Amino acid sequence: MNAGSNSSRILGVAFLLQFITSFSSGFFLQPALIAPGNISKSMIKIANNPWLAKTYILVEVLTALGIIFLGAILFLTLKKQNENMALTALGFYILEAVLGVVGKSQAFSLLHISQEYVAAGQPAYLLTMGQVAYESMDFVGLTLLMLAFCPGAILFYYLLYKSRVVPRALSLWGLITVVPLLIAILLSIFDYQVPELVALPYIPFEFVIGIWILVKGIREGSETIGSPGLSRPSA
Repeated sequence: MNAGSNSSRILGVAFLLQFITSFSSGFFLQPALIAPGNISKSMIKIANNPWLAKTYILVEVLTALGIIFLGAILFLTLKKQNENMALTALGFYILEAVLGVVGKSQAFSLLHISQEYVAAGQPAYLLTMGQVAYESMDFVGLTLLMLAFCPGAILFYYLLYKSRVVPRALSLWGLITVVPLLIAILLSIFDYQVPELVALPYIPFEFVIGIWILVKGIREGSETIGSPGLSRPSA
């Protein structure tokens, strides 16, 4: 492994940033604001914690920027394996980021509706508006977002596996655990609910591969960022 190259570790930083922002949002901020299955309680929590709601939106925007950053670094690292495949994967990551920002724009609407809902004594029509805003946020910012992420990740992780820039076991971990996520998202679009446990095997992946690259670097002889003189495995 090329443990001394700072430029190669940009990829590790990109993976870690993506993990930190998405994990913080999904496991701390959103649960603090959303009561599953109870939109009224959720709106009251959002109205009473506007700073937390705005922090959640900010972190989601940072997550979207992190997605583009990670996709760009993966593209630069892997394009010599198959440039068309890497460019397609980058396109999916950019689409994922755009869907994330669009979805979270509904969070601003939900915040204002929730504040008015509480101030006006919780009228039914504002509850309905809040429900619509939340469902729009959830569908665009989660379902469609994941639908864009999964094929992009499959392509990138396949190229990681092929290039051997990290141990193949790590690449396989990402590749194999993304497939059930894609199946679950496709099923959810048609109202077949899959247990959230299906995501658990993937969740630590970005953290682990990010730490690995920061500590070990990427394999000598592989395509590295900012190191065009290094050779790469044949396609």
